[in-house]
Amino acid sequence: MHADLMLTLANDHHRELIAEADRQRLLTIAQKARVARKRPAARGRPAGNLTSCEPSAAVPAR
Repeated sequence: MHADLMLTLANDHHRELIAEADRQRLLTIAQKARVARKRPAARGRPAGNLTSCEPSAAVPAR
């Protein structure tokens, strides 16, 4: 085959791979955004492993 034709085919294939990766990345971002919208708001859920800001009373030792 002619060298120019091989270079053209390689460049086309490279562009296709980049386009496929971009599509996959955009679909992943859209899917994560969709899942995040379906989740309830942060209110009413525990705040993780951080302690609360409520005052706590010291309990005398027995």
